[in-house]
Amino acid sequence: MNKYLQETQMLNFNHSSIQRLVKKQRWTNGDDFHKILEIYNFVRDDIAFGYNTDDTISASEVLNDGYGQCNTKGTLFMALLRAVGIPCRIHGFTIDKKLQKGAMTGIIYRFAPQSIIHSWVEIQYKDHWYNIEGFILDSQYLNKLQEKFSDCTTSFCGYGVGTANFQNPQIEWDANDTYIQKEGINHDFGVFISPDEFFEKYQQPLTPLKKWIYQNIGRKLMNRNVERIRF
Repeated sequence: MNKYLQETQMLNFNHSSIQRLVKKQRWTNGDDFHKILEIYNFVRDDIAFGYNTDDTISASEVLNDGYGQCNTKGTLFMALLRAVGIPCRIHGFTIDKKLQKGAMTGIIYRFAPQSIIHSWVEIQYKDHWYNIEGFILDSQYLNKLQEKFSDCTTSFCGYGVGTANFQNPQIEWDANDTYIQKEGINHDFGVFISPDEFFEKYQQPLTPLKKWIYQNIGRKLMNRNVERIRF
């Protein structure tokens, strides 16, 4: 399991800000179940759903931003887990861009690639690997989205959600898999030891110009759309 506990450039859990957080939250004191549960809830709800500058920023940068999406919140989640001795790995996919419709609108949506790089975290707990994806959307955002579309009682795709049970998605961790976007998955890249390894091989299919537009215009509009839902 040692390879699933190593620090990397992206999983920089020895960074002072991450070590301060782990110490403040006393995550090293509990048993493995409560370590996972408390870190999971922190990443889900204390790190808001939002779009960072790039998928490859480090865990300490995600923590500093205070928000993230599937890939970046996953990086922080993995770093915190490894910081307290919980083995974890990343599973890479692509999702159909329609899952982002609503958060992504107008010309930004039209020019986005049809398939967007996505990932979830796999945790080893009691000799079993669990798929953990339900931390992507903070509860405040998801609750407001459910209120906005209260007439939807089955599947839902959009605004960062891809689930078969919109009003009661599988997002609470109790030694189980959790999901919030998996219904949008359209390609499976398999598992990787670290996000560094995954993103070295697979990146968002954006030209330099489209990447600049996303980083400087697109993601800011997307974050604004998300904030409108949240509040």
